[in-house]
Amino acid sequence: MLEFRYLARKRGNCRISTNRRRRTFSVDKFFKISERNSTIGNEIIGGLTTFLAMAYIIAVNPSLLEAAGIPFDAALTATCLGAAVMTVAMGLIANRPIALASGMGINAIVAYTLCLGETAVDWRVAMAIVFLEGIVILVLVLCGLRKAIMDAIPASLRHAIGIGIGLFIAFIGLKGGGLIVPDEATILAFGDLSSPIVLVSLVSILLAVVLQALNVKGGLLISIVVATIVGIPMGVTPLPTEWNFGLDFSAFAAPFQTVPGTDTMAIVQVFLQPALLLFVFSLLMSDFFDTMGTVVAVGEQGKFVDKDGNVEDIQPILAVDSVAAAAGGFFGASSITSFVESTSGAAAGARTGLSNIVVGILFVVFAFFAPVIGMVSASATCGALVVVGYLMLSDVTSIDWSKIEHAFPAFITILGIPLTYSITNGIGFGFISYCIIKVVQGKACEVKPLMWIAAVAFMVMFIVG
Repeated sequence: MLEFRYLARKRGNCRISTNRRRRTFSVDKFFKISERNSTIGNEIIGGLTTFLAMAYIIAVNPSLLEAAGIPFDAALTATCLGAAVMTVAMGLIANRPIALASGMGINAIVAYTLCLGETAVDWRVAMAIVFLEGIVILVLVLCGLRKAIMDAIPASLRHAIGIGIGLFIAFIGLKGGGLIVPDEATILAFGDLSSPIVLVSLVSILLAVVLQALNVKGGLLISIVVATIVGIPMGVTPLPTEWNFGLDFSAFAAPFQTVPGTDTMAIVQVFLQPALLLFVFSLLMSDFFDTMGTVVAVGEQGKFVDKDGNVEDIQPILAVDSVAAAAGGFFGASSITSFVESTSGAAAGARTGLSNIVVGILFVVFAFFAPVIGMVSASATCGALVVVGYLMLSDVTSIDWSKIEHAFPAFITILGIPLTYSITNGIGFGFISYCIIKVVQGKACEVKPLMWIAAVAFMVMFIVG
């Protein structure tokens, strides 16, 4: 009898173990983790790294949108839940480690140009403009135009976009960490080494580089956490002063809310003021090409870009990103877009959409605990961003520097992205210069029609401003 019980217990344990293996295998199979030479641990670390690198948006976006007239709590809820929903959607549908959140730049346009500038529209109308821009981009994706434009870009320019973004990311890290500061005489200057902000930045860079050299798993994440802790006694890491545990959904469905003082919905107001449609075009250009650059950059780090710069299975990525733009307007969070900081997670080992699930869960959690994220300073993430920038420069050897029609457009793209603080501007410079050089060389017929269309669109954007 005792032997029978022992065998039964043993078989039961085997059954439990088998079930556990099946559950693990199902996650592995769904996200293709082993197929992409990753592990669940790598995906979790990658997701944590991406989240910490982009978590500043939780503090920055609500502050910008509050200036536009949206209640802070409503903007915070919209920012966190919008990012969570669309990041998880990217993970489940496209299965790529590309996280999304309200885009910096576009949120500033919404706040300071649309709502507080000469146009001075209600914030609900601004969100309706964002919503319409997302719908237009989605139509372009469904028609195959967005992918066709990416396919029309010469390989040298695709590589240049990723390299330029690498420099951009490193520049953002150095600027946020106080190592690069504005200067009236020289435009830029070296920061004050005695400043606590700079000292914490140096700690984060040193840690990130050393851990990268030692091939320590999660090295970028460790550098962020340690630098955050080091910054506490130095007064660099801000400690929470208040807690907010509530959610405010009053910004949701903003385009379909009635504008105060009128009896019409916000989205109707856009069509009643045709001049606002120019903003739809302007935001569309920014979203369209920012995402293009981001996807290429993350793809190179995540190993889903081929030697010619073609992104594997790009259509679902572009579709989710397009829906996210419209969703941002609907949530009242400004346009939600792919975040270039996702490259840090890819550099930390993320290869699948499982890392996105981690990011999405953290966004939901910190919708209630935003002050904790406020503790992660720009100095703490400086090292991770600098190392990611260094990693992205490795693609520079893929460009043919012996031919000016490839070399100069690549050069001006690489230079333009960080110096104008805009991925879209850098891409525009590259497109226009490529077409001009081809015309001068008598090779205009080699330029694909969609490249001409994109170059003209950029020229219009630059002229109109």
